[in-house]
Amino acid sequence: MMSLAARSGVFSPYMQATAYTVAGPLKPLVPGVVVKSEKILIDPKKPLLCRESMNGQCPRTGPAISVSINGRAGVRFAHTDLRIPDFSDYRRPEVQDPNKSSQGSSESRRSFSYVLTGATTVVGLYAAKTVVTQFVSSMSASADVLALSKIEVKLTDIPEGKNMTFKWRGKPLFVRHRTEKEIASEAAVNLAELRDPEHDKDRAINPKWVIVLGVCTHLGCVPIANAGDFGGYYCPCHGSHYDASGRIRKGPAPLNLEVPFYEFPDDDTVIVG
Repeated sequence: MMSLAARSGVFSPYMQATAYTVAGPLKPLVPGVVVKSEKILIDPKKPLLCRESMNGQCPRTGPAISVSINGRAGVRFAHTDLRIPDFSDYRRPEVQDPNKSSQGSSESRRSFSYVLTGATTVVGLYAAKTVVTQFVSSMSASADVLALSKIEVKLTDIPEGKNMTFKWRGKPLFVRHRTEKEIASEAAVNLAELRDPEHDKDRAINPKWVIVLGVCTHLGCVPIANAGDFGGYYCPCHGSHYDASGRIRKGPAPLNLEVPFYEFPDDDTVIVG
């Protein structure tokens, strides 16, 4: 307390400026009832240096008194100089009249709030959808990349019983023109004997053509066409044998050769991808 009193001289102008309206630890407000009187209740000529010097001079009723160290005491009998803020511009016309109940317009005001909230939600969702769409579109493949995602193969260039290799998406693509004997042989295979059971008709849309990726399912090596114990494909790296339908029949490979998506726009053309 003494330290604060000793150092308060520097802040005296600020303490005097706030002594009239702001209460604090050194400026308590003594509540009272305003009483109209022509008599001065305190002696304005006597200096008021501290709270104790005002003892016996402060009115017990009437004005509110604020006191501060090194600051004058302020007496306010009425707050007539304070302007009441007007919020009419921020209020709806239905509730501006203080003498009118707001319950009569509650339904219309609530409907307006619901409509405004719904419209804001719709606009926000549309904006979010646009942002997400633009972001996803920026991450999708460009036109030149999409052009390389498909390959068109002329089937008339592949003789019967032969296999041709093409490059598609950086991987070897095997297109095999099977003979009638190979078709009948692969269709008659017992699925119970297969490591990865899959019927030949499920792997070849057109029985004459088998289209698979030339990537061994063991360690990603490239098998040799028209080789192996089953006359299909053979991986010399670790000894995996595939039949003419690309199904694993012998060796360490766990799965059949992958069949990509393809379609025949006509009898002489196939589009892979």
